[in-house]
Amino acid sequence: MEFRKAGWRTRLKRFALAADSWLDAGLWGAGRRAGEIHERIRSTADRLTVTGGKRIAAEFASEGLNIGIVGALILLMLALPAFRIGNDDALRNQVFAVTFLDRYGMPIGHRGARHDDSLKLEEMPDHLLKAVLATEDRRFYDHFGIDVIGTSRALLVNTRASGVVQGGSSLTQQLAKNLFLNNERSLDRKIKEAFLALWLEARLSKNEILKLYLDRAYMGGGTFGAAAAAEYYFGKSVKDVSLAEAAMLAGLFKAPTKYAPHVNLPAARARANDVLNAMVDAGFMTAGQVDSAKRNPATPVDRKRDSSPDYYLDWAFDAVKELASEGKLGADRVLTVKTPHDTAIQERADEAIESILRQHGPAYRVKQAATVVMDPDGAVRAIVGGRDYGASQFNRATAGLRQPGSSFKPFVYAAALSAGLYKPNTIVTDRPVCIGNWCPNNYGRSYAGSMPLTVALAKSINTIPVQMSIAIGRATGETHEARAAAIGRRKIVETARAMGLTTPLTDTVSLPIGAAEVTVIDMAAGYSVLANGGRRAKPYAAIEIANSQGEVIYRHDRDEPEPKQVLSSQVAQDMNFMLSKVPTEGTGRRAALDGVVTAGKTGTTNGYKDAWYVGYSGNLVGAVWFGNDNSTETANMTGGSLPAMTWKEIMQFAHQGLELKPIPGVPVADPKGAAVARAGSATRPAGATAGHMPRQSFEVLSAVGSMFKAVEPRRSAGRPVQVGIREISGSEPRLR
Repeated sequence: MEFRKAGWRTRLKRFALAADSWLDAGLWGAGRRAGEIHERIRSTADRLTVTGGKRIAAEFASEGLNIGIVGALILLMLALPAFRIGNDDALRNQVFAVTFLDRYGMPIGHRGARHDDSLKLEEMPDHLLKAVLATEDRRFYDHFGIDVIGTSRALLVNTRASGVVQGGSSLTQQLAKNLFLNNERSLDRKIKEAFLALWLEARLSKNEILKLYLDRAYMGGGTFGAAAAAEYYFGKSVKDVSLAEAAMLAGLFKAPTKYAPHVNLPAARARANDVLNAMVDAGFMTAGQVDSAKRNPATPVDRKRDSSPDYYLDWAFDAVKELASEGKLGADRVLTVKTPHDTAIQERADEAIESILRQHGPAYRVKQAATVVMDPDGAVRAIVGGRDYGASQFNRATAGLRQPGSSFKPFVYAAALSAGLYKPNTIVTDRPVCIGNWCPNNYGRSYAGSMPLTVALAKSINTIPVQMSIAIGRATGETHEARAAAIGRRKIVETARAMGLTTPLTDTVSLPIGAAEVTVIDMAAGYSVLANGGRRAKPYAAIEIANSQGEVIYRHDRDEPEPKQVLSSQVAQDMNFMLSKVPTEGTGRRAALDGVVTAGKTGTTNGYKDAWYVGYSGNLVGAVWFGNDNSTETANMTGGSLPAMTWKEIMQFAHQGLELKPIPGVPVADPKGAAVARAGSATRPAGATAGHMPRQSFEVLSAVGSMFKAVEPRRSAGRPVQVGIREISGSEPRLR
């Protein structure tokens, strides 16, 4: 037994010694081979070693490779957002062909495939193509999508002029912007535009790019594309336009509203002369060839200046496409949409904004404005998305994100009242309050002491909403002030979302006084909840939609769910009572209407960058914003100045001829004042016909006519027909 045990141990020891020997030998051999490899590499490197000029070149090449790799990675990172936007669907002809009618059944415009892109590039006159290339991109057929020479020249010219006097975008870049982007002036947009131009050049031929550009560019008068513009301005096919007419059309690409011949014929002819000179400079034509066109300038067909609600139509078109994506419109894409649009209110809104910007804009250093007018149920009557659609199609009313300042406070007050913590007569104290190291200030950088809650809202006291956020959080049992404020802000965001704000509301300590960014249309929707007694009012653009056979396939009152009650009727009434004091006793006195009870709130952000007035009556809701596209500071413009003045200008007109409805919870107007409002003035009532029929009478007759149309046999023509449709502040805002 001892012998067997000793033998087993001996064998184990021998195995361990063998393994150790194998491992040592393996490691030694591996080390020797590694040394040999190292020597061979060093020997090879020694033979590759260069000195003198060759070494300098090698160093530059090495550094260049490193920089190139890093640059390629950066370019890839910058290109990814653009490539996500680019898609083949935008290159194909638009499927939808939508005719829009106003609330009275009158056509107001088209969107979708109604612009004429049926002609081939070869069918367009040679002098039109030369005119476009001479003014927009002379080296179009020579560059790769980005005209480096042209961009460099534009930078030099703009630097010398200390401003933007010459554009450097190639025709391909302009097409990329038209197809995928907007007119927002930002570095991000320019980067995307450049990469999308490269993407287009890789996907399409030069002629295909030029054809798309000629078909998709906005050319004023509500027309898109050269073919539609030729028909609109000259009453003829684009195939038949003369050299003078082609030059006038080519001049529209730069500024379609400014140079539209039916708006300003002298300016259009001067611009056409510039185009003819450019054709000579580019070598496309001789001076003798263009001389006749200069001596006999183009004359457009005689038509009055049409006012196309383009911002409204763009938004309505997107809304229709959204309904289609939800499966509510079937397979037909040739549609006729009756909208709540009110042409008279739209025209007055356009005129009011332009008039006030022209008169007061320079003094206040403000250049842009936007507004939305809607019914309390969300039916949108008018949209102004900017001062000039031809200059910029970016819709500041529906897509622009701006800080609302104190006009956000009603959402805070509504949340606090919904929590049962306050009433309109609750006494609150304007006092210093801080969350961490942040302490809000009032307009006058002073504190007013104790006052009723109604007065605090009317005078736009900034400390009260912050105190409310803390009180809402403490009602949940949280005692720590900063954590209680955070809980309160979450409740405020929930209330704002329920009332209609759809944009991301960043949770910062200054959110209760309007630091989060919102859109104009969302603000109008949020205040509509108060105007209608507490129900959610989602903005809508379609009362009824008919397909190509004239069949009504969608009705808002039938196919949309009943509006949800998001605030109790008591909270809505209390809010209305408090906000009704703003135009009479508070910061919105310039918005008060003669003979009409209204409510509303002003808003101004830190640095006077954004100014708002959002208000309502029992009939209509309106939101007005003034500011600058680049967010530069204005000259002390507050919400109680230009926005309130504009709101009054629009709403005083819009209420003429209306049977006034009360605001829930607010005493009705003096009967004499109401009679004055119904009587109107010498100005044509909103919605009246050319014969000055009051809007209310016109709506009644329109509804009666619709009932007769509804029983008429449907026509089977494969085109849209009119059918019977029943009427139915980043930064901390601290200013008022």
